Amino acid sequence: MKTRAAVLWDVNQDWKIEEVELGEPGPREVLVKTKVAGMCHSDEHMVTGDLSFANEAAIAMGIDPMFPLIGGHEGSGEVIQVGPGVTHLAVGDHVAVSFIPACGKCHYCAKGQQMLCDLGAKAFTKGMISDGRDAHHIGEEAVNTFAKLGTFSEYMLLSEDSVVKIDQDLPFQAAALVSCGVATGFGSAINRAEVKAGDTVVIIGCGGVGMNAVQGAAVAGAKRVIAIDPMEFKREKAMEFGATHTYESMEEATGAIGALTWGRMADSAIITVGVA
Repeated sequence: MKTRAAVLWDVNQDWKIEEVELGEPGPREVLVKTKVAGMCHSDEHMVTGDLSFANEAAIAMGIDPMFPLIGGHEGSGEVIQVGPGVTHLAVGDHVAVSFIPACGKCHYCAKGQQMLCDLGAKAFTKGMISDGRDAHHIGEEAVNTFAKLGTFSEYMLLSEDSVVKIDQDLPFQAAALVSCGVATGFGSAINRAEVKAGDTVVIIGCGGVGMNAVQGAAVAGAKRVIAIDPMEFKREKAMEFGATHTYESMEEATGAIGALTWGRMADSAIITVGVA
């Protein structure tokens, strides 16, 4: 089948809307009609080369070129076709995508560290996760997908390990946000910082990821959730997400944190500044 998608042909180029030919779902793969796709700063990093190599540079280093590439790694949609062997999804299911697949079987998944799943190592390689085949083409040229997703497309061909079933009444917009920004911020507090009840946590930068780090710290039971951002409306929003104190700058916050904690300072600091 054919789909329209936003394709990046190389570093420092513009996204272009192209017609892409999709293959049929293979074993343990699903075809998803995209409902909502989010624009993340990481997509811009693909353009600037901060998260990618130009094709010429990749070839010089002896690695497979990444471009052309269908962008997008956060989104939601509806399953419209399933391949052989799919076990936990059916046609009609509403889903969110995951920019790191989780097989549930490897060493790290067995330890509860799905973010280190062996399949995630293939996120920036060519072809499908399942068998490495090229399933996206523009004419005769194979097309890659960002994080093996490519949500900047009307339809997505995905491994079932990159898809999470969601409740039918969950809005697609909310699910798309959860698939990247919410999971990253919330997870940074819960999993990486391992915030415990009674902790003092500082979040530096209150954009989308930072707001969810605030929320994660609050849910984990932190006694003090201190949000730092120069923009007043973000500080106000941080209070709605669970911050107990907000400050405009590190200089302002440092003395206040010392006073609040009797000199012990913070148990953890989460830095979520997008561009510094």
